[in-house]
Amino acid sequence: MNVLLLILGFVTLIIGGDFLVKGAVALAVRLKVSLLVIGLTVVSFATSAPELIVSVYAALNGHPDIALGNVIGSNIANISLVLGSTAVFFPMLFDRRLYRFDIPIMLIVSILFGFFLQSDSILTFWEGLCLFIMLIIFILYSVVSARNENSKSDINSSDLSLIKIFLFLIFGTISLYFGTQWLVEGATGIARDVGVTERVISVSIVAFGTSVPELAASIIAALKREKGLSVGNLIGSNIFNILAVMGITSMIHPVKVTDLGLLTNDFWWMIGVAFLLYPLMYFFTKKQIGRLEGLVLFIIYNTYIFLLF
Repeated sequence: MNVLLLILGFVTLIIGGDFLVKGAVALAVRLKVSLLVIGLTVVSFATSAPELIVSVYAALNGHPDIALGNVIGSNIANISLVLGSTAVFFPMLFDRRLYRFDIPIMLIVSILFGFFLQSDSILTFWEGLCLFIMLIIFILYSVVSARNENSKSDINSSDLSLIKIFLFLIFGTISLYFGTQWLVEGATGIARDVGVTERVISVSIVAFGTSVPELAASIIAALKREKGLSVGNLIGSNIFNILAVMGITSMIHPVKVTDLGLLTNDFWWMIGVAFLLYPLMYFFTKKQIGRLEGLVLFIIYNTYIFLLF
């Protein structure tokens, strides 16, 4: 039964995430925002919705390790698994804004997130509020800078009517809600049955499930040769996972670490793969993550999962 709930949760999250991404992108296109900013903000928020709902639901129901592990594991998966596997087939050229602004922001918020947790093993309301304020500043800066640059040449008009856009957004949100409940119930049930900690289940299986929308969005964007959207989605999603997901979750309910492995092991993997982007970007091929770099990232993710179990 737990396995069925887990699978049903996965499938529902995939369907809901797909509809949410389509609706969000179509709405942003109508507002004439550039693809990079769409990836960094609108798509990132849409694809981070599963993490948000999972973390809030888990925290409110007494599973803080799932709330934290879901975000930490998703951030590891976004860079090493999703970016790595996508780059193996579709090499990613990094926009100057990404390596000069967005990746440094991702690193800064990751370190701040770690500082909050390492200080007392709990993410409080005020720390969550601090993260959320940083999110608002990041979004405003992204939109204003895009408007100032007038970067509209990469935008095609949306063929979806406003009614369809909002139906997509509503259906996607409802699907994410139910998918989240089934995923968390199935994952916690499996953890109890096989004797694996909730932390291990959350940073691996749950995190993979909530990263599926990012994987789908990145592959679809790469197939459509919208690589700015693909890379921007992943970097933005990691920023949103910390600032939005952890910020909002801890404002609703303080999140306390119960399994210290999240701080002594998983957090450092998250920081490590984030910092690794810079040497990989310049070591083999300048300012891009090509097939070789993608393969390195993919191997790193599999190594992490292997050592985890």
